[in-house]
Amino acid sequence: MTIRLPDSSGGLRSYEPRTEPIAVTPGTPFTSRTVFSAAHVVADPFADAGPDSPAAVDWDATLAFRRHLWSHGLGVAEAMDTAQRGMGLDWAGAAELIRRSAAEAKSVGGRIACGVGTDQITGGSLTQIRQAYEEQLALVEESGAQAILMASRALAATASGPEDYLEVYGHLLRQAAEPVVLHWLGPMFDPALEGYWGSKDLDAATDTFLEVIAAHPDKVDGIKVSLLDARREVDLRRRLPDGVRCYTGDDFNYPELIAGDEQGFSHALLGIFDPLGPLAAQAVRVLDTGNVTGFRELLDPTVELSRHLFQTPTRFYKTGVVLLAWLAGHQTHFTMVGGLQSARSLPHFTRAYELADGLGLFPDPKLAEERMKTLLSLYGVNQ
Repeated sequence: MTIRLPDSSGGLRSYEPRTEPIAVTPGTPFTSRTVFSAAHVVADPFADAGPDSPAAVDWDATLAFRRHLWSHGLGVAEAMDTAQRGMGLDWAGAAELIRRSAAEAKSVGGRIACGVGTDQITGGSLTQIRQAYEEQLALVEESGAQAILMASRALAATASGPEDYLEVYGHLLRQAAEPVVLHWLGPMFDPALEGYWGSKDLDAATDTFLEVIAAHPDKVDGIKVSLLDARREVDLRRRLPDGVRCYTGDDFNYPELIAGDEQGFSHALLGIFDPLGPLAAQAVRVLDTGNVTGFRELLDPTVELSRHLFQTPTRFYKTGVVLLAWLAGHQTHFTMVGGLQSARSLPHFTRAYELADGLGLFPDPKLAEERMKTLLSLYGVNQ
């Protein structure tokens, strides 16, 4: 069987899908790396919700996907940008997501860390920003989840320099009940975060970031770096205090960063591990045995798909992630909160399908083919 896919010239070409998925099975817990997958949310397709309406979430399907990730040994990074935080999911929706996912994690013994931000406000004084952070930190801690202190659009807009970041983060770290993960999200993921840590000069910003950590190393479990710059991440992780982990958020260079070098390695907190979950878990278990070559052989071929999904504008990578979840059978529709399913083009979708199918990511390749044909027909491509 073949499927006709659009080509770069505007015509159609034949593609022959795989008949069998890659063989992966849940296994033992990881021993060499701590690995989180940032997880997407499943919209309720029957809700009468427009782009400016509160997010309508299909809670059953959303939690089922998290159980899928946990079943393969992955931790879940909840209410992060992969869950459309600030791009369709407001604070009220994120708070409900945190409560439900944390309770589900307890019931199945899954690891969970949740995003703490300031998205209940759009601006304000440093005091108001700190109070917004405090409200979210309290909810995450009450839920029993680990906290991830996310970058704040409000703080980026209000801070006058590095000293304001030192003040706000220092206050939060002093009152955190347990060690947190600090998240540095680059402007390619969110343009409103340009100049975070008080400078557009990344060297100066890095110095401020490290100053925050150095002042409170006992309250920082690790850092999550999403700058899509492997060299900078390696330099940064080599400067971390002992005991503070680096969780790569680099969806372009993750195999080499997780594999590491003679001076260390990165753990992982990645959006691309949403569609790659089972394969990524298998690769990490191979790495646990000390087989770096085998790890790279499994994970390196996935980079082309990841770079495709995260191509500019990078913040719309969530659209491809949800497309692949639908094609893989994890949800019954291709609808997103805020209507974000329209954020990518048909050629983008077809290439994502082809790359994911080539990797064997679809548990039922026939179902994926049928759903892809349905999508193509909506764009006027008849088979």
